[in-house]
Amino acid sequence: MAAIDVSEDEAPSMSSELDHRTLTPFEAAVVAVIEATEPGDVVSYGEVAAEAGYPGAARAVGGVLRRVDGLSWWRVVTATGRLIPHGVERQAALLRAEGVAVAGDRVVVAPSAGVPGQDSQS
Repeated sequence: MAAIDVSEDEAPSMSSELDHRTLTPFEAAVVAVIEATEPGDVVSYGEVAAEAGYPGAARAVGGVLRRVDGLSWWRVVTATGRLIPHGVERQAALLRAEGVAVAGDRVVVAPSAGVPGQDSQS
């Protein structure tokens, strides 16, 4: 896998010009959760759906990420920490630029932290 260099100039930025009035209630809720995700943090599609008030709508979160420009899409991973299959190198480079450890196609999570999207008290 070739390394991708991501400088601050190249990293996508969240658009402050996003017109929330054009979003559906579901999209607006998802956008709010994504916008609240800090650099260096990752969340699962399921976590985003649940925090947005739509548990079980993980797949629909992916649709919002594809349709709405200006979101930090790279901070969203699967429940097992896997990166998106059609953009692994780009997503991994963006996450690494924010200090997130990535090995292959997955986010590396400290054992005590658990896997994104899963309850660590199981």
